[in-house]
Amino acid sequence: MPLARSVSVSSLPGLEEWGPRGPENVVLFEVAWEVANKVGGIYTVLQTKARVTADEWGESYVLVGPYVESSVRTQVELLEPPQPALRRTLAAMNAQGCKVHFGRWLIEGSPAVVLLDVGATAWSLERWKGELWESCAIGVPWYDREANDAVLFGFLVAWFLGEFAAQSEERPFIVGHFHEWLAGLGLVLSRARRLPVATIFTTHATLLGRYLCAGSVDFYNNLHSFDVDKEAGERQIYHRYCLERAAAHCAHVLTTVSHVTAAEAEHLLKRKPDLVTPNGLNVRKFSAMHEFQNLHAQSKARVQEFVRGHFYGHLDFDLDKTLFFFIAGRYEFSNKGADIFLEALARLNYLLRVNGSEVTVVAFFIMPARTNNFNVESLKGQAVRKQLWDTANAVKEKFGKKLYESLLVGNLPDMNKMLDREDFTMMKRAIFATQRQSFPPVCTHNMLDDATDPILTTIRRIGLFNSSNDRVKIIFHPEFLSSTSPLLPVDYEEFVRGCHLGVFPSYYEPWGYTPAECTVMGIPSVSTNLSGFGCFMEEHIADPSAYGIYIVDRRFRAPEESCAQLTAFLYGFCQQSRRQRIVQRNRTERLSDLLDWKYLGRYYTFARRMALAKAFPESFTYEPPEAAAGFRYPARPRCPPRPPSPASPAPGTATKRTSATTRKRRPPKTEPTSAAPPAPRPPHRPHQELSPTARVGRPTASVGHPTVAPFPPHGANGGGDTHTLPVGRAGGCLGGGHYGAPHSTAPPSSQPHSACSGSAPQNLGAGEGAMGRPTSPPSPQLSPTSLHSAWAQPHSKEGGGAMGHPPSSLTTKRGSYGAAPHQSAPPHTHFAPQVWVWGGPCIRPCPPRRSGQ
Repeated sequence: MPLARSVSVSSLPGLEEWGPRGPENVVLFEVAWEVANKVGGIYTVLQTKARVTADEWGESYVLVGPYVESSVRTQVELLEPPQPALRRTLAAMNAQGCKVHFGRWLIEGSPAVVLLDVGATAWSLERWKGELWESCAIGVPWYDREANDAVLFGFLVAWFLGEFAAQSEERPFIVGHFHEWLAGLGLVLSRARRLPVATIFTTHATLLGRYLCAGSVDFYNNLHSFDVDKEAGERQIYHRYCLERAAAHCAHVLTTVSHVTAAEAEHLLKRKPDLVTPNGLNVRKFSAMHEFQNLHAQSKARVQEFVRGHFYGHLDFDLDKTLFFFIAGRYEFSNKGADIFLEALARLNYLLRVNGSEVTVVAFFIMPARTNNFNVESLKGQAVRKQLWDTANAVKEKFGKKLYESLLVGNLPDMNKMLDREDFTMMKRAIFATQRQSFPPVCTHNMLDDATDPILTTIRRIGLFNSSNDRVKIIFHPEFLSSTSPLLPVDYEEFVRGCHLGVFPSYYEPWGYTPAECTVMGIPSVSTNLSGFGCFMEEHIADPSAYGIYIVDRRFRAPEESCAQLTAFLYGFCQQSRRQRIVQRNRTERLSDLLDWKYLGRYYTFARRMALAKAFPESFTYEPPEAAAGFRYPARPRCPPRPPSPASPAPGTATKRTSATTRKRRPPKTEPTSAAPPAPRPPHRPHQELSPTARVGRPTASVGHPTVAPFPPHGANGGGDTHTLPVGRAGGCLGGGHYGAPHSTAPPSSQPHSACSGSAPQNLGAGEGAMGRPTSPPSPQLSPTSLHSAWAQPHSKEGGGAMGHPPSSLTTKRGSYGAAPHQSAPPHTHFAPQVWVWGGPCIRPCPPRRSGQ
């Protein structure tokens, strides 16, 4: 069913609600290992989609998952099944030695759940493994506990579906929707036993794809040439890969969550998906209407309190001019883009310092890792902050009491008598307690593998140790957030609302719930065109960056260019004023309707109808939806206006191309001497859609000319002023050398630094500060000439760059998707600065220029 279009993306008023009822005499069983069992992102998919699906199917919708005692106690209400067929099915299976439970999942929609106790049937494991080998020629090793659980769960699911079909009096049409390889064996056995079940298999991320990307492989350039059997065998996951591939081929309908994953499944699983079913959210859960701006201010105050304690003794920056960036998710250093984010932060730190910006950035890394306890310095910081707060309150109460008594008798207070010596002694002791000899810690916990941790190792290389000279501070919190934590007592939702920007430059992200959650809470985010969320927004929004969705091109650009683009996004965001950020958050929150299951749930409806038509062609027919179905909005005639800064002209007025050029005054209009008819206006031409490789503003190499960048920093000069940003060398003295000088000859291993302790590195070269930076501050203003001269210094013999950056930085095995693999630069290649020019012609409708802060 096609979706009604809306002319305006900003309000989305034309989207009709999707409320069809499920077909008669059809039962839907949705099978997944994460039903009432939180493990990963599929739990969020099922939990947020349950209400929409339950409204559509009613009591004919049942979720099937494993019985996990710890989760059932808090999430499931165990009940007796109301349907007679389901009651007889559970009784028959329990009579034969199984333990099957029925209940209601205590989430919105209260869907019915059937939970199968895998451990109670472990005695059948070897027998079922033999049956699996005889019927499907798939062998599962004894040591893989996860695969053994998948075998037990798959056989129990197939047993349950077959028993339900046999116990039903009126033989209903059964739809089985299976998620991921852990539940895929139930689908394979259902087809092998010829059960009357229409099957759907949804792969949220291919198993082999995750393993390949985790190994720093140039994945997307070599997607068509992988020997899948060899790669799976080398990684000892061949039996898991066989289960996943068998489920993909046996299913009536194969779906994926994004077009990127669809191409991946076509090459790795050897079957092209039938449909793409994007993931949504229960927007009503996050909806705060006009209150979301107030919630942002309240949550930001909680985060600021933590920052005050964490940086005690070095709180030399203005919190009102501090921006909070964050990245969160599984600890996959390269797949989640933590590597390129750290590199961009180092370059952002250089730009903010050289340009004399008053903005400070605090970047949070929320990624769970192996720790043994909280860092003592982190806990001490929060204790010192609380002690200062108590001291200030005690002095304030005494001061207020004396002031009150003085005014009560009609006298003005004597300021010399308001505070006595005891009060001054108390305040001095509190001030002395805030003195700190080391830098604030980078990591809030004691890491078990501090020396080899990829985030801490990269931080040591780029030299961001939270010194007073740095404009970018880093806090690595290797644990999921919780409101009961003694260190940062906020839950994840409150933390996201308190931040200014979420940064998720993932290399491998089939969908991406983290930027989606930022969007529905009105927080701008950075994504990539290799994530399902980024591709979805590029497809349905004419100008995503105007709505706070910054999309880094990691598909058609080399890693170095992607890092430069991410740096430009971060620097441009730092240049926005507070008013501009408020307006941008309002626009971001308006996109919530795009991610609501109320609208995205129809893609799952299409998949179910297609499966019923394929499994029962005599009873069901399926007509594929029109090509225009979905959120395909036409390009808007103009984007919403952006508030101009005092230094920039209003939209529609003349702007300067460069600071040295001026626009001639247009001569006044004169009446024509003859009565000739006016020339006809040219016909209106619709906006042309650019191909991914021919976007306006892509960097192009030309001899003797700088590179034109795709996004302008929001400076405070004119609308067409020229800005410069680095391309080849990262700013911020990334390896320990100082500006404009060769790298130190000491190897990195001779400069140990514990990111948890907060101490500064030792044995620095001559002329370097505690951070490997020059003792004298850099020039206050960054200009193209000075930056190019600094960038053009030759490399040292030890391999360090002219700016202290190793020449092999960001030179990985990965290239740009759809282009030639990225090659590392020659040892003596000079990288020209990247010049940002704004105001030229653009084919797609572009918003007025964003002004500086």
